[in-house]
Amino acid sequence: MKGFSFFDRLHGYFYARWTYFYIALGSGEHPLAKRLKPLVAWIGNWLVSKANAPDQPNQIKFEDTYHGKVLPLAAATQLVSVNEDINLGDLEQVIPYQKAREIILKNPDHIAVIDCPCRSAREYPCLPMDVCLIVGEPFASFVIEHQPKRSRWITSRQAQQILEEEDQRGHVHHAFFKDAMLGRFYAICNCCTCCCAALQAQRNGTPMLASSGYVARMDEGLCISCGQCEQVCLFDAIHVNVIAEVDEVKCMGCGLCVNQCQPGAIQLVRMESKGKPLEIRELIETYINSEAEKLSLHDNS
Repeated sequence: MKGFSFFDRLHGYFYARWTYFYIALGSGEHPLAKRLKPLVAWIGNWLVSKANAPDQPNQIKFEDTYHGKVLPLAAATQLVSVNEDINLGDLEQVIPYQKAREIILKNPDHIAVIDCPCRSAREYPCLPMDVCLIVGEPFASFVIEHQPKRSRWITSRQAQQILEEEDQRGHVHHAFFKDAMLGRFYAICNCCTCCCAALQAQRNGTPMLASSGYVARMDEGLCISCGQCEQVCLFDAIHVNVIAEVDEVKCMGCGLCVNQCQPGAIQLVRMESKGKPLEIRELIETYINSEAEKLSLHDNS
């Protein structure tokens, strides 16, 4: 791959081969984390510095190298339902990070489920453990080969079922991207605030997660002030006073509150300032139309 150095390959191999150690150490949950904290911090800063070119005006930050895009259930389901290879390059408007923002799916029907590394690192994890979806090659086969006791092959329908069940449990879906994973999308994680390192980093001021492109809107006439939406919101964006109120700045548009609201008082609406949604079918259609337009212009010239 052009621009993918030996260091990048080494980093990617270590991350994919020893994912559980990598995540546990980075999140501070590994027994060695406290002893090695200065070393881990130094390595993290060094990895980011390696991503910065001397002449680059916009310096890469940690969140640019490893991050997630919030997905409502329907968008997450689309990503595990692709039945043909796709190549969508620099998705700057969809994934607002300087690195790791491509969707290149080879054999997208090859899906593996693994035990969540974040949950595995916790003393008292949320259950079930096997909820992280690895999508496409070479990632799925690599995980199956090197994590045989923690992973298994599943079908698209089984992946959809995992997403639906995690949604019912109140866990938010994220499409994850990483520089060392060929700079592109490779996994869908189903995250909770008590276990997920990315959600905790987000709450502590490191913007690792991008909004879905939607926000929740409340119909005051239908809200019964039951508080269910406030309980399920993982981003502290809903509070019930007389009725439930949504803080649109904090809202990441995950849709958990929509699915949990029995009166149907909440819906997701597009908000341009939150970026574009990662809806794979729409992105593919836009790409096809763009390529057709280029071809038409070329023929006319």
